[in-house]
Amino acid sequence: MSNDAPTSPTEAAPAYQVLARKYRPQSFDDLIGHEAMVKTLRNAFASGRIAHAYVLTGVRGVGKTTTARILARALNYVGPDSEDGGGDNGPTIDMPAEGRHCRAIAESRHPDVFEMDAASRTGVNDVRELIEGVRYAPVEARYKVYIIDEVHMLTTAAFNALLKTLEEPPPHVKFIFATTEIRKLPVTVLSRCQRFDLRRIEPEALVEHLQSIAEKENAEVERDGLAMIARAAEGSVRDALSILDQALIQRSNADDAVSAQMIRDMLGLADRTQVWNLMQAVLSGEAKEALALFRGQYDCGVDPAVILRDLLQVAHLLTRVKAAGPEAASHGAAGEADAVRAMQMANALPMNVLTRAWSLLMKGLQETQIAPDPVAAAEIALIRLAFAADLPTPDEALRMLKDGGAVAASASPAPPPSRPPRSGGGGQASAAASEAPRYEVAPASSAAGPRLDAFVDVVRLAGAKRDVKLKVELESYVHIISFAPGRIELRLHDHAPGDLAGRLMQRLKEWTGRQWVVTVNANEAGADTLRDARTAEVLAHPLVQAAMDVFPGAEILSIRDPQPAFADAPAPADDDDGGEDDDDVE
Repeated sequence: MSNDAPTSPTEAAPAYQVLARKYRPQSFDDLIGHEAMVKTLRNAFASGRIAHAYVLTGVRGVGKTTTARILARALNYVGPDSEDGGGDNGPTIDMPAEGRHCRAIAESRHPDVFEMDAASRTGVNDVRELIEGVRYAPVEARYKVYIIDEVHMLTTAAFNALLKTLEEPPPHVKFIFATTEIRKLPVTVLSRCQRFDLRRIEPEALVEHLQSIAEKENAEVERDGLAMIARAAEGSVRDALSILDQALIQRSNADDAVSAQMIRDMLGLADRTQVWNLMQAVLSGEAKEALALFRGQYDCGVDPAVILRDLLQVAHLLTRVKAAGPEAASHGAAGEADAVRAMQMANALPMNVLTRAWSLLMKGLQETQIAPDPVAAAEIALIRLAFAADLPTPDEALRMLKDGGAVAASASPAPPPSRPPRSGGGGQASAAASEAPRYEVAPASSAAGPRLDAFVDVVRLAGAKRDVKLKVELESYVHIISFAPGRIELRLHDHAPGDLAGRLMQRLKEWTGRQWVVTVNANEAGADTLRDARTAEVLAHPLVQAAMDVFPGAEILSIRDPQPAFADAPAPADDDDGGEDDDDVE
């Protein structure tokens, strides 16, 4: 029997290191997507204008902590040949070889580079401990560097304790802060730091980065699959590498390629080709086909909200191509097949159809996320979008109405009726919507004030006198029973203010220079209010009826005159042909 003990798996092979750690950048040359920050630091180091405090902000996984460590290396870089009298030329961005302190700093074990996680050490006592060490000179390196991650987690007392040291630190101390919540930092701290915003990595750059790492790992990954990973990572390099790490183990054999379908199944994404087919179906009004395609994706395990999000991405891509031309098809993480199909579809669709599709999909996604039955909500969203494809866009409907063409199979606008004469007895307007008269008050025989021949003249006089509150109340709450100059009998609506009749008498006396009698009679029904009468007239007009047929369920929000009906001076007499200005209807 042999005395040799079997070799353990950990001794036989080194422990596996995930891609996010294995390929963590070690110098500024390895960083991707942060060229502006690197250029600024390079110029600062070259000119000797090195700040004493930096704050790095950005979303998760864009390289804040990694950049902080690289910056600590640059501040303390000493070349490997320093013992021969060279290699120590001061802080530098260019680090062609591993220096004396580089490995220790990268592995977070250098005695002069302190890393503190503010998420777990938030109190003022932790900061005081840090401040106590600031006054001592570095042990080995050029600077003492304090890296505080998630600095926004510090308490207010901790920030206050740090302020004085942060404003006037010893010359051998540098601070580097990292945070995902820059708005939570006090302005007193921000004003003492140089700020660098690490933005999300562009999808194209992220795909190229993933491609290079896959090649280093001797793995073949389809480019469309890498594009899916880049979209799922949302600009985070760490997230992208974690997903790629997971994708590489989808292969049963190390020599096999990682297909886009494998990555799609792993991420639970909809088939990209089917997404385009689904978009084509809904924009063509093919509701039955759209529902079948949706069910096919759902049966494969795709979440309904994911399908709608993919449709939103397609709608965004189509809109970009429509607005910016074919070159916009290559923007984002779209694959070559997406770019070709986007150009073909965008050329065949008007812009207002695409923007309407975006709005309807956004509404559908919100409903799907909160609905008790997400599948039903998503299907309703697709049905709504498919049937909206059959409707004319607002500008098309208006153009058809203006041209006098039929806007629906059963509605052809008839020519507007002849203009009816103005009523002077009951005070209710009787003209059609686009023919509604603009009532004018003829000059009175005396200089006392305008002559009011109908109740509508009273309402328009209130508007001319800028008493908007009274004007609105008269239109909305007054049912005229009888009207004569100097005497009004009316019924008030249940919601009318109790002092409405009294205020009306007072205003009429002020405006006309004579006493008016306003009688409230609750026993008579009276005529419709001016607002109700005007709305009924508008709805009865053939042109408005045609518009309502085009937009079912639409409501009339307001009816307004193109010009003020009253002027302080007496109004001119009507034209010989009796023509009056029309009202505008919204």
